[in-house]
Amino acid sequence: MHDIALIGAGRIGKIHAANAAANPRLRLARVVDPFADAAASLAASYGAQVSSLEDALTDPAIKGVIVASSTDTHLEYSLRAAEAGKAVFCEKPLDQDLAKASAASAKFDALGARIFLAFNRRFDTNFAALQARLAGGEVGSLETLHIISHDPSPPPVDYVKVSGGIFKDMVIHDFDMARWLLGEEVTEVFASSSVLIDPAIGEAGDADTAKTILRTASGRLCVISSSRRSGYGYDQRIEAFGSKGMIRAQNQLETTVETWGEAGSTGDRLQNFFLDRYAVAYAREADHFADIIDGKAEPLIGYRDGVAALALAEAAARSAERHEVVRL
Repeated sequence: MHDIALIGAGRIGKIHAANAAANPRLRLARVVDPFADAAASLAASYGAQVSSLEDALTDPAIKGVIVASSTDTHLEYSLRAAEAGKAVFCEKPLDQDLAKASAASAKFDALGARIFLAFNRRFDTNFAALQARLAGGEVGSLETLHIISHDPSPPPVDYVKVSGGIFKDMVIHDFDMARWLLGEEVTEVFASSSVLIDPAIGEAGDADTAKTILRTASGRLCVISSSRRSGYGYDQRIEAFGSKGMIRAQNQLETTVETWGEAGSTGDRLQNFFLDRYAVAYAREADHFADIIDGKAEPLIGYRDGVAALALAEAAARSAERHEVVRL
């Protein structure tokens, strides 16, 4: 069993703490957070100790560090953990500044860092099965891709103000998914965004609705539909169209129960939000991190993947602002 330290005791930190505690190969030993009450509460829940960052990084018993703190600290804390020889599991995005993240790449390379980026959707069993079938040629050569990611309701405006914007905060997950499924790097980005849901989001300098088109060198196309409000639940679907057919991953429902009657049939609601929809994916991330610490696997999503997704996010934001195609 490997001792790990968690940096960040907020909402996402609590998810990772629970999954680490549930994994038989990991033990949450230290919790680091500037808010003492949050750190103490989370640590007490899992028999861990509240710790300073320095003590966590200098403890030889700590083999891995989960970075789930505020976005502006992700890069710094990941680098410090790597310099201490720890395996690193970092929440997305690496940073809100592409130039800064790109510049740090050489430092991680020089350290031979084992850094795993938390794009959890690659670990969803449905999306993973879709990718495996696509890569196996089940529908021939991929031609186009359609990714739908609509939240049930918008986040608080106070969160929007520090989120980095819809493309870096929300759509970045879909940019990583698109790169994974397309099998080729994106060369052109065109995005358009609007404020259709909450005027306060626009006043904060962000958008709540966006459509993005990605194009690869061979001409493969991906359309990403993004919305901060669906009106019907957490909408997470992917359709991949190939030369011989189509592969589709549908939404997860609360149950598979349906009612049939004279008026027709009705099914259950969509799972409410990411905490439910991706619960299994988060658990599989923790297991992958244990494999990395064990030396059984290389990170499925590495530092360069994080930089590439951030580059697409910045390109999309620039495209939406200028109403033009951005070439990479």
